[in-house]
Amino acid sequence: MTSIPSLTTTDKLIEATREIWEAYNDHPFVTGIGDGSLDREKFRYYIMQDFLYLKDYTKVFAIGLAKATDVDNINLFAQSIAGISAELNVHNGFMAQLDITEEELDAIQPSLDNLSYTSYMLRVAYEETEVEILAAILSCAYSYEMIAKEIMRRNPDAIHDDFYGSWIQAYGSNTYSASNQTLIESLNRLSQHYTDAQIDHLLAIFTACSRYELAFWEMSWQMQ
Repeated sequence: MTSIPSLTTTDKLIEATREIWEAYNDHPFVTGIGDGSLDREKFRYYIMQDFLYLKDYTKVFAIGLAKATDVDNINLFAQSIAGISAELNVHNGFMAQLDITEEELDAIQPSLDNLSYTSYMLRVAYEETEVEILAAILSCAYSYEMIAKEIMRRNPDAIHDDFYGSWIQAYGSNTYSASNQTLIESLNRLSQHYTDAQIDHLLAIFTACSRYELAFWEMSWQMQ
């Protein structure tokens, strides 16, 4: 009789939040990127808010780097910080196209949803271990890959859009996917002996961040 492999930690996290993640793909902001119809002003607002988000997101990785207990995870967090720099380069390209100035970036304040999200992640980073930090990070990192790939599945020509195509290509790329796979493998490895109670705690963190991700798309759509 063939044995059924047990679910990994990340399998459990993603399965438990499936409805939230499915809602990303049908959100009007995401579908607007996918078919090219999204109002540029909404995307402009999103890019500026996401720039603020990424600054705090980088700090979460930096705290993870300080708490890492082995060389593999030290490299993971260090390389992820460098990866965020590459992500900011994508944003810089859009900022130029959207005429976003340094003065605007200096003046803009994070929305309440944005501030709540990053404050939560930073609290997890300061108070918890590298494993919980990985759970908080993964929701954002991996969901962007899944969103981009679903856009390409629904509309293969989306990557050729003159404006949104580069966003889709960046998050749907093999390079971005490989970095996420490293996050997944590390989280699974470090949590393989976790108790049910510890897994439930990771699930609470992952679910909260998944809900914040959905709120971020709604915030961007409403320009709140």
